[in-house]
Amino acid sequence: MSASGKSFLGLWLYRSGEREWSVKQGSPIHKRKEFADRETTKSCPAPPSPGDRTAIIFTLKNQVGNLARALQVFQELGINVMHIELQPMDPEATQADVLVDIECDSKRLQQVIRMLKREVASVKYASVDDSAEDSPVTPFSVCSSFDFGDMVWFPRKISDLDKTQNVLMYGSALDADHPGFKDPVYRKRREQFAAIANSYKHGTPIPKVQYTEEEIKTWGVVFNELHKLYAKHAVPEYMENWPLLVKYCGYREDNLPQLQDVSNFLKHKTGFQLRPVAGYLSPRDFLAGLAFRVFHCTQYIRHSSDPFYTPEPDCCHELLGHMPLLANPSFAQFSQEIGLASLGASDDDIDKLATLYFFTVEFGLCKQVDGSFKVYGAGLLSSVAELQHAISATNKIKKFDPDITCREECIITAYQNAYYFTDSFEEAKEKMRTFADSIQRPFGVRYNPYTQSVDVLSNAKKITAVVSELRGDLSLVCSALKKVSAMDENLDVDGIVNLLQTSVQVSGERSPASLGSPDNSDNSQGSNKELQ
Repeated sequence: MSASGKSFLGLWLYRSGEREWSVKQGSPIHKRKEFADRETTKSCPAPPSPGDRTAIIFTLKNQVGNLARALQVFQELGINVMHIELQPMDPEATQADVLVDIECDSKRLQQVIRMLKREVASVKYASVDDSAEDSPVTPFSVCSSFDFGDMVWFPRKISDLDKTQNVLMYGSALDADHPGFKDPVYRKRREQFAAIANSYKHGTPIPKVQYTEEEIKTWGVVFNELHKLYAKHAVPEYMENWPLLVKYCGYREDNLPQLQDVSNFLKHKTGFQLRPVAGYLSPRDFLAGLAFRVFHCTQYIRHSSDPFYTPEPDCCHELLGHMPLLANPSFAQFSQEIGLASLGASDDDIDKLATLYFFTVEFGLCKQVDGSFKVYGAGLLSSVAELQHAISATNKIKKFDPDITCREECIITAYQNAYYFTDSFEEAKEKMRTFADSIQRPFGVRYNPYTQSVDVLSNAKKITAVVSELRGDLSLVCSALKKVSAMDENLDVDGIVNLLQTSVQVSGERSPASLGSPDNSDNSQGSNKELQ
């Protein structure tokens, strides 16, 4: 958190009548640089006209009762406080920022500022143009980051995903070339699914859907045809989870699985969970969900007039294509790491990451020991025709190289111009990690599964705290290695040690040992000896 108060500008909200809190056009989010200069210790612009709504951000002193004394200023002057928020302090911070949304005339505003200056460390304010109140709400995912100036905002907590639901296509509105466009019953049904997704909030159960006979029949047709191809063409990691989905989630020809049942299963297997979505999400919002091991999943099904074609993701694509592999730990980690790489990335890097996701998670192939290719991409595993085409079109199959693949064209309505393979998921992960290192961000990110939040590793203290936590885990690994190696002479201890050492290599002139304090260097060497 910035003691200057800049970190709080992304939280400026308003309320009108009975509407929910929304991001206001014209708020400090949209006038960030202008707002940052409006300190009362400098010359300020002309105060707002009587009755204008104003946002005041002040930084508390590190004193007991300072917040209570500051808020008493508004009470004494009879100011109508419409909204208040406190930015939580980082452990190393000694000050906190408070945002107050008020409505008052210019005379009382000057009194407020004058009295607040006596109680707090610093004060800033911005007047609001009420004419912008009815303007379209700007999604949080295109606002500035709280901590890094012009960097794009990204969710820090899993509940922040409620703010990242920017549906770009379809949802309740269908294009004229959509198979269901002229079917009023189907369109009404889509509106019902969109309502479920749009009203969903994190932490609530996904509503169960009573699917119609026609919808179940469409599912059954697709299910039967695709299932015939899986044994021959799907990767082993996909097939190993199929019996479990049948047992615990009701994967059958005559039953369309419920998202909550599948979400519970995934949570148990890999920590992933599902969230209903109305249609195509923006790439930034979709990838952000993966960072928290949340997969945005549709509940609606394609139109029955053409069971083997859909211009958009539907539950056949999600449930048959994605779910079996999201239950695989290695693939789940691969998906999450793409998501983590997207947080705070530029629009250009988001496009590249989305393209890499498309040609791996959606259309990826895996080379087998015998030289044949099997499919793990969900786009292929949910398309009878393109699955068979991809396997047979050997002239289109290329080795996955993120720097090259990220420039490939993604085709939605026809077969791809190329399909990319790796020898394993681990190889794909390592290549993606190397690519992610090239993304320009002044920090690193780490998902904390205990708090379901993202730790922003932006300084030495935060990195040291994570290393300290990881050191405890490594101690457990060392202990287990010693015990198991004493009983199993075939255990490749050197290989495991090498894996750990290569994982902590830091580019540049400084070695990992030199990054810590001199007092810790011996301990680091001792840890390596202990592993060996």
